[in-house]
Amino acid sequence: MAPTDDATKRLYRDEAHAINARDVRFDFDSVPMHYIPGEVLATHIVNVMHLVLPVGERAMAAALSEALPCIEDERLREEVVGFVGQETMHANSHEAARRHLQSIGLGVDSYVAEIAWLVDRVLGDHGLGGRAKQQWLKERLGLFAGMEHYTAVLGEWLLDAEVLEARGMHPAMLDLVRWHGAEEVEHRSVVFDAYMYLDGGYARRVRTALLAAATLLPLFVFSAEPDADRTHVVWRIDFDITTPLIGATLTRLGHALLGVGFRLILHTAARETTRAPR
Repeated sequence: MAPTDDATKRLYRDEAHAINARDVRFDFDSVPMHYIPGEVLATHIVNVMHLVLPVGERAMAAALSEALPCIEDERLREEVVGFVGQETMHANSHEAARRHLQSIGLGVDSYVAEIAWLVDRVLGDHGLGGRAKQQWLKERLGLFAGMEHYTAVLGEWLLDAEVLEARGMHPAMLDLVRWHGAEEVEHRSVVFDAYMYLDGGYARRVRTALLAAATLLPLFVFSAEPDADRTHVVWRIDFDITTPLIGATLTRLGHALLGVGFRLILHTAARETTRAPR
């Protein structure tokens, strides 16, 4: 696969920021089931990160590892290697948090198994070869680039959201999500750059961005457990959105995600969408 013209024109400066995996450890032993006091729904929303992200981030790392032999640009190769390392650490850390919550009674085995099955069926390599394998890799990179755009917005929000600390979020969980958020901001353009290097097609970029936007929210919604009568889920539309944490923070986050999605679709210049400053 040859790099696109636009990608080959983007030169990296020697002083550009290096992306590297960080060896971090978190002690979850004292984390309670509801680690944001008085905010069960907010705790649940953060829990979805522990349920979905490990398998999703490993799928991203696998796709970028598959793309690595096709990337000849030395600086981009360095960034991709750093991205793969960071995503692997994210997956391991959230998986550790999930295992702790399961050990104190969080019943999520069936949901985690369903997500793993879905990611494998939808985002696996499917054993393809030749041109089909190349096109499917480009499709996955486009989809992951769209998802990384949203996770960068979420990451920035996590870094700035003083309300999490003010509401008493457990320090271990707060450290986990802020570390993760910082690295999402740090490597926000890597998958996009890899996609632009290997393909760069605008139509595919728009299509996969829309698909990414349509995929992320249902993962949060359908993670709720059914009520005993199985007629509706615990996370219903009639929850009190005026609560201090949910009303203030999730509304702002939703507006940010919508705005950034429209920008991704409407802006044709790659550097105005997700390109990090160099």
